[in-house]
Amino acid sequence: MTTEQNKAIVRRVNKEFIEGGNVNTVHEIFAPDFINHTAPSGSPQGPDGVIYFFNQLLKPAFPDLKVEIHDMVAESDKVTTRKSFHATHKGEFFGVKPTNKSVVMEVIDIIQLRDGKYIAHWGILDLHGLMTQITS
Repeated sequence: MTTEQNKAIVRRVNKEFIEGGNVNTVHEIFAPDFINHTAPSGSPQGPDGVIYFFNQLLKPAFPDLKVEIHDMVAESDKVTTRKSFHATHKGEFFGVKPTNKSVVMEVIDIIQLRDGKYIAHWGILDLHGLMTQITS
């Protein structure tokens, strides 16, 4: 796959699954042996861990989540994105009751792909910044 094809796949996951909630996209694009190197402790492994993170932890608290990709850089088999998640705090999140505040979550992801499939992920989500927005 070319770097442009890999970038298109990453864009698709961001729009169809992260923003749109289409679980079929995960089943189609994530390899069964996918490894999330920055998964929360105790979360499932493989593609199921990605579905768990978004559908059980993030989306219940921020159901209107939208993705804005600011930068995307691809080299070899990796694609890096700097993006923001925009959402409204509508459900409990890490013990914080809904505030109905609009929030912005800053995210940097590195995705490794093989034959058009996600095989690994490393990511940083500014959880401190998010918690500050919903608790102040």
